Amino acid sequence: MSLQPVDPRYKPYKGAAAGWGALKSVTRFWLDSKQPFKNLRALLKTNQNGGFDCPGCAWGDSPEDGRIKFCENGAKAVNWEATKRRVDAAFFARYSVTQLREQSDYWLEYQGRLTQPMRYDRASDHYVPVSWDEAFSLVARHLNALESPHQAEFYTSGRASNEAAYLYQLFVRAFGTNNFPDCSNMCHEASGVGLGLSVGVGKGSVTFHDFEHADAIFVFGQNPGTNHPRMLEPLREAVKRGAQVVCFNPLKERGLERFQHPQHALEMLSNGSRPLNTAFFRPALGGDMAALRGMAKFLLQWEREARAQGADPVFDHAFIAEHTDGVEAYLAEVDATPWAQIQQQSGLDLAEIETAARLYRNADKVIICWAMGITQHRHSVPTIQEIVNLQLLRGNVGRPGAGLCPVRGHSNVQGDRTMGINDRPPAALLDALEGRFGFKVPRQDGHNTVEAINAMLRGEARVFIGLGGNFAQATPDSARTHAALGNCALTVQISTKLNRSHLTVGEDALILPCLGRTDIDRQAEGPQAVTVEDSFSMIHASYGQLEPSSREMRSEPAIIAGIAKATLGDHPVDWEALVAHYDRIRELIADTIPGFADFNARLRNPGGFYLGNSASARRWDTASGRANFAAHRLPDDLVHEKVRSTGQEPHLILQTLRSHDQYNTTIYGLDDRYRGVRGQREVVFANEADIRRLGFEPGQKVDLVGLWDDGVERRVAGFSLLAFDIPAGQAAAYYPETNPLVPLESYGDGSYTPTSKFVAIRLEAARDSGRIL
Repeated sequence: MSLQPVDPRYKPYKGAAAGWGALKSVTRFWLDSKQPFKNLRALLKTNQNGGFDCPGCAWGDSPEDGRIKFCENGAKAVNWEATKRRVDAAFFARYSVTQLREQSDYWLEYQGRLTQPMRYDRASDHYVPVSWDEAFSLVARHLNALESPHQAEFYTSGRASNEAAYLYQLFVRAFGTNNFPDCSNMCHEASGVGLGLSVGVGKGSVTFHDFEHADAIFVFGQNPGTNHPRMLEPLREAVKRGAQVVCFNPLKERGLERFQHPQHALEMLSNGSRPLNTAFFRPALGGDMAALRGMAKFLLQWEREARAQGADPVFDHAFIAEHTDGVEAYLAEVDATPWAQIQQQSGLDLAEIETAARLYRNADKVIICWAMGITQHRHSVPTIQEIVNLQLLRGNVGRPGAGLCPVRGHSNVQGDRTMGINDRPPAALLDALEGRFGFKVPRQDGHNTVEAINAMLRGEARVFIGLGGNFAQATPDSARTHAALGNCALTVQISTKLNRSHLTVGEDALILPCLGRTDIDRQAEGPQAVTVEDSFSMIHASYGQLEPSSREMRSEPAIIAGIAKATLGDHPVDWEALVAHYDRIRELIADTIPGFADFNARLRNPGGFYLGNSASARRWDTASGRANFAAHRLPDDLVHEKVRSTGQEPHLILQTLRSHDQYNTTIYGLDDRYRGVRGQREVVFANEADIRRLGFEPGQKVDLVGLWDDGVERRVAGFSLLAFDIPAGQAAAYYPETNPLVPLESYGDGSYTPTSKFVAIRLEAARDSGRIL
């Protein structure tokens, strides 16, 4: 069948990633900011020494200075944050909350920066101005009126700085709880759990320079062209120097195929491009673990053949003997896994798996990268441990040019966890806090995101405070999440821009406007720097470059300190003194967080400093004291039993994903350039044969209905079917629009990460089932 588009707003994209398309897009957003020349000066300071850290993704940079260190999406993030538009008291007087709820997520954020603290007035259904002191007192009254500290939930976005995150966790633990639902719970929690169990540290083991020495880079479940564009250059350079770049992704994303470097004049003038991979495999959704198991099974077969022939071994036996535990049980499980199950579950034929295994075997030094295409499944923790297993077999952890690389999302999501934003904190952290500050810290586990939503639904949690982010839209099962927030006595959103969470209010609600990464942060003792941690465990200083939009805006550390002082007084620290100069916060971090000794002095190094990684040094902080092979069986069925028990067979398995004009829940525009979509978001990508098999036509509008046996209808309506190059049986659509389809109870075993990359759905004709004109 032809894949010719029916919708005139859909045209397959033929260009390379980045290049002229990126330059045109950046220019459009730059001009639309209403202060282009100020923003251009700021952009040139992005990720530079003495400048500010990009508020977008957590991909790291070479510590050496360079001409330009931002990508298309970084430029969008800067211009989006540094807009001249304002959301002030006059705006909220003009629009009621009910009216604002009718607007799209894109429209809400497009209105501009929040400029003054606001309190929801239920009688008028409007937000009205409130002073900072009144806001802090209101929060303190609600918190101190709770029967237990565990009735409050303290959410954190990955945008928060190390200094803000540290103050936040100190305040919350002094208040008496470990309830830290966090954005990492919805993305890379499985990486932290799986890596922690296998190698003793929940972070990647590679640095930026390892990519320059790898013989092969395997990329699983990741779309760097949209989500981490700065990663494209090291992939391009790896291919150029002869390394293998092997991609596993059901969608042939443009950012994994060809790349045109915007800073290479000849390439731009000639409209040339470079390939970004040497092999591309398209597994079934959820089939990556089976593909990895198949690769290991081929390695085991070749190891036995080498032994029989007296040839060089395939496995690194010296490394395995010195550094690992459990290899025998793991190889027995590999041996016992049937090829038929591997082939059926992976969605790949054996020749493809053998090719991938040979590419892996023939490379001396291998890096394996992954993102949410791996982490947002029920069996994500075993899949990540299978990645580790494969690397351990050939000693590909803890040496240059090789290692494990979970590619984090938001700019400081890794740093937040390092600073103690953790609902299940390690005893060593609690001991350090207790010893340094002299108060009894809470020891019981707190709530992660899923548990927090359930606690609010049950009425057991009564106060919600969000340090950044857009909790109402980022979370699964949207209708239930919105109801959970509505159950609260108080909801507090510490934010830069208007979003859906401000309209999902408790009995009382506050909006507290904060500075962003681009804003100059002036405190009592002068302008301040904050710090962040990237995916490579590099710690960077970040100095805002632009004047804040309003004198009423405060920094995140200042807002946290204000809430803490109103709630706890000067216990356990003088909060105002800490905020007067952030060096004092960093001194406390140095006292209590491993790896931060002499924090302030080391921060003065151009490019920051490397925090270190125990696994990269082959120190295994596990119960066994070794790196652990994990002997998991492949899942018997990728489809959840709560789907099977509905008695309905899924029409398709859906993955939720971002558009190219989007970062997390922030929607910069309504185009998705690399997928050829213009001016729309309510679309579902499906194989044309599937569309026709199910009795529909390309361009037809359908409702997507989620399958889950709990009596709750999960439906999103009026989506246009787009015939797309996607494997049979699969579908894809944008979030947060499709988050209502993800059941709150459908999460990863051991991680609680929502299964947003494996959603069983059926299609029904929409009431208006015509084609878009």
